[in-house]
Amino acid sequence: MRVTPVLAVSRVDHIGITVPDLAEAHEFFVGVLGCEYMYRLGPYRDDDGPWMREHLDVDERAVMERLHFYRLGGQAVFEVFQYAAAGQRPIPPRNSDVGGHHVAVYVDDLDASVAALRDAGIRVLGDPTTSRGPSEGQRWVYFLSPWGMQFELVCYPDGKAYDRDPSAFP
Repeated sequence: MRVTPVLAVSRVDHIGITVPDLAEAHEFFVGVLGCEYMYRLGPYRDDDGPWMREHLDVDERAVMERLHFYRLGGQAVFEVFQYAAAGQRPIPPRNSDVGGHHVAVYVDDLDASVAALRDAGIRVLGDPTTSRGPSEGQRWVYFLSPWGMQFELVCYPDGKAYDRDPSAFP
């Protein structure tokens, strides 16, 4: 079945993440992931109207206190927010929850990376898993940021089975 896309998207521009403590997040993005800190913006608020609700679907009295931008590996950009808002939920969704998510980052040496995370006190979820089927050739493991957001390390130095023979996986 062929599907025609509605949009003509050329790439992912950035990933936006809201955190409870921007200083803690800065240490994680720079000190753990190795991101380059780019710049900051904020604060933003709209005391005179519904702009925050209409444009961001948050409480109209919400304040985006600060916003930092980070670049990872010269490509991916993270837009990291710290908000003050009524009714703000402090716990990230689990992977199985609607809206659940994770960010996967590629590493060349999965075992050394897992050891480095554990040495740094980062919670790693289990041991690395070896994929099968179309993803055969890949190993991966999840880990948590200090605020509980899920990240994943992936490694497939010789590619994945799908990349070697896409016709084998309809």
